[in-house]
Amino acid sequence: MSYDALYKAWKREKESTQLQQLPKDFYGDLADYMRRLREDQQMLDEKSLTAKLATTEYTYTNRLFMELLQIRRNKIATEILNSGSVPIEACAREEEKLVNDLTSVMDTYKKILKDRLEGKEAQVKEIVVKPKKILVRFLQPLPAIVGVDMKNYGPFKQEDLALLPVENAEALLKHGVVVKVEVKG
Repeated sequence: MSYDALYKAWKREKESTQLQQLPKDFYGDLADYMRRLREDQQMLDEKSLTAKLATTEYTYTNRLFMELLQIRRNKIATEILNSGSVPIEACAREEEKLVNDLTSVMDTYKKILKDRLEGKEAQVKEIVVKPKKILVRFLQPLPAIVGVDMKNYGPFKQEDLALLPVENAEALLKHGVVVKVEVKG
C-alpha cells in the first residue's frame, strides 16, 4: 500500500456515484502502511525535514482514509436503502460484515412494515445488530483505526488492551499486531 494507492481509491470514490471496487485486503494493507509510517516517524529526529515530511504524510494519509471510509459508508447505506443490496465484490473484507448487518436490519424493517400493513403483530426478536468484540493486547504501536462498526479506536501503544470488533481484531491478529487476551471468569 502507498499514499498513491489510497489517493487513487479516494479519487475514484469521490468521482463516482457508484461504490467502487476495493481489493479484499485493502484496509489490512492500509493499516500496515500506516503502522510503517508511524514506526518511521518514531525513528527520526523530530526536528529534521524528513520527520516533518513523514508527519505530514501520516496526517494526510489518515485524513484521506477517514474521508474514504465516510464516502463508502454513505454509499453502502444509500444503496441498501434504495435497492436492498450492494455488490459484495466491490467491498473490502471489513465492509462485507457492514453490508450483511445493514441488509439484515433493512430486511427486518421491511418485514415489520409488511406485517403491520397486513394487520399482523410484528414478530421481531432483535432489530439492532451489534458486532461481537474481542479483547486484544497490542504488540506494537498502531495509529487510530475505524472499526467495522464505524467507530474510532486508538491510537494504541505497545501493551495497550482494547475491545475491538471481531473482524478488526482478526485482521490485526493475522498481521501480528495484537494477541488475543483470554478472560477467565
